[in-house]
Amino acid sequence: MHAWMLILLLLALMTVAYQFGIKRAIRRAGGIAKISTLHSLPSYYGLYAALWAGIPALLLMGLWIGFQDQLVTSLMTAHLSADMLAGQSEGQIGLILNDIKNLATGNIVSATVTPEVQAAADQFARLQQMSVWAMWLAVLALALGGMAYAWHNTTPQMRARNRVESIFLIVMVICSSLAILTTLGIVLSVLFESLRFFEMVSPLEFFFGIDWSPQIALRADQVGATGAFGAIPLFTGTLMVSLIAMLVAVPIGLMSAIYLSEYAPRNVRAVAKPIIEVLAGIPTVVYGFFAALTVAPMVRDLGAAVGLEVASESALAAGLVMGVMIIPFISSLSDDVINAVPQSMRDGSYALGATQSETIRRVIVPAALPGIVGGILLAVSRAIGETMIVVMAAGMSANLTANPLDSVTTVTVQIVTLLTGDQEFDSAKTLAAFALGLTLFLVTLALNIIALSIVRKYREQYE
Repeated sequence: MHAWMLILLLLALMTVAYQFGIKRAIRRAGGIAKISTLHSLPSYYGLYAALWAGIPALLLMGLWIGFQDQLVTSLMTAHLSADMLAGQSEGQIGLILNDIKNLATGNIVSATVTPEVQAAADQFARLQQMSVWAMWLAVLALALGGMAYAWHNTTPQMRARNRVESIFLIVMVICSSLAILTTLGIVLSVLFESLRFFEMVSPLEFFFGIDWSPQIALRADQVGATGAFGAIPLFTGTLMVSLIAMLVAVPIGLMSAIYLSEYAPRNVRAVAKPIIEVLAGIPTVVYGFFAALTVAPMVRDLGAAVGLEVASESALAAGLVMGVMIIPFISSLSDDVINAVPQSMRDGSYALGATQSETIRRVIVPAALPGIVGGILLAVSRAIGETMIVVMAAGMSANLTANPLDSVTTVTVQIVTLLTGDQEFDSAKTLAAFALGLTLFLVTLALNIIALSIVRKYREQYE
């Protein structure tokens, strides 16, 4: 019996509770003719009954599903024979339990199925089935109990509207808190792992070292795996690619925004603006293919034509394509900001004899500058966090160079590389990804705060 069937049944019960709540309120008021004696509209009494029938039952269902596997596993483990677990390590016991679960669900097991494992799998399947039936009974009983409670409390004097609005307020507060709690959870998880990394590697080496080779020797006599964790090459590569991208995106995005908002006819704007914004919806892996197959060879051929040595994967190729990718961010935000400048400022400039270009340069752009800068900073944050384009067009070599024609790597690329495949989370190599992630998070957070503060200042001035 699937959980979605229970959810549909609960929704049906909530619908029934809503209808019965309305009828109950009208009946307690003495009929339709005396409906004015109710404190709230009848629909609020229906919502009150529906919420009592649905919310507690859904909460119980969520908790039950969340802890069901753990509880069933504990019950199954308690009934396992001592001979099966004797002399087994914690990891081996976990493997046995995993085989039992796989056998019970019809998946592939990692070892020979013994009679003891088969019996445990049968018991696990029975316990799971019993848990599902118990969940259905408990959830439906709670839903009916909530409906009965709302039915009993429905009186003409009950402030149904106030109670319903209080419930919705609590739900909205919980939903809005999820974003904050999620951010807090991300920060804490990255922070704790980063602290473990800095216990193994000095922060001075990480932030000021110039060698990045996060390979740890597996044997004492192994050569070439000393583990260098100087992140300066990653930071310089990230800044170089982002700078090239902004040199492409800012002029093109800003000029296109000015043209669309001040010069373009309405029919041209109606077509051009959506086309530009389509660039923001293209997957980054497609940009990566374009950079690797088209832009990077073109840059290498152009460099060879003028006598320059260009790497097959270069920061310039990645930055150019990344700049094209973030053009819509700057163009769309700048266009909205420019259109938000009051028309009275344009009219005043024209009344003083200024031309349209002079009005744009001396009135509109300065007035919209805080919003434009905010959009640029948001685009910088987007560029710093890009991964696929850099992997496919700039390479993965941690070179400390200021030459955009060389191959470089960025912070996000190294995070992906360090966390790819089976990893041990007690080695500095794996934990280095969390230190890089924390640094990147703090940088982008600072840029977003600056951008929001600038936009807020702009809105206070012109709205």
